[in-house]
Amino acid sequence: MKRFHVHVAVENLAESVTFYSDLFGMKPTVERTDYAKWMLEEPRVNFAISSRGHKPGVNHLGFQADNPAELAELGARAVRAAGAAVLKETEVECCYAKGNKYWVIDPQGLAWEHFQTLGEVPIFGEDTTMKRADGEACCIPLHSGKGSAAEESKGACCVPTASPDTAQPRKPGACC
Repeated sequence: MKRFHVHVAVENLAESVTFYSDLFGMKPTVERTDYAKWMLEEPRVNFAISSRGHKPGVNHLGFQADNPAELAELGARAVRAAGAAVLKETEVECCYAKGNKYWVIDPQGLAWEHFQTLGEVPIFGEDTTMKRADGEACCIPLHSGKGSAAEESKGACCVPTASPDTAQPRKPGACC
C-alpha cells in the first residue's frame, strides 16, 4: 500500500521536532542533526523535515511505494502527468536512505517524488549526484516555476529533463 510523503524545510530543527512530536503524539522514527522523519500509520504518511538550506515551507510532496510494481505504476502516472519532464533515479542515496525514484515538477513548480526505499545510509546525500552551486548536497530537483528549466538549473540542484522514453539514472557527477 502506498504512503503519502510530505517533506518540509524548517529553520529550527529542534523546535520543529518538538512541535511535530507533540502534534503527532510520537517521537520521530528517524532523527539526525539536520533531518527528522515520522512514519505515521493513521493516516499513512511519511512526514519529514530538514534544515538543509532550503527556504522554509513545503520542500516536496510524493508517494512512497512498498514494492517495485507500485513504484512502476507511480512512475507511469508521472510520465502521463509530466510527459518528458520526468527524472528517474536508481539506487540513489539521499535523506539518509537508498532508493529508486521518479521526480516530476507540477505546473506551479512544486517537486513531487515517487520512491521506494531500499535501505538506510549514514549520510544525508552520500551519492552527491545533485549539488547546489555552493557544493552542498541536495536531494530534490529545485524549480520555482518561473523561467525556463535551463535558466533555473543555474544555481539550483537539478531540473528533470529526461524523456520518458530515454529516462536513465543519473551518472555520478552528472545533473540531468
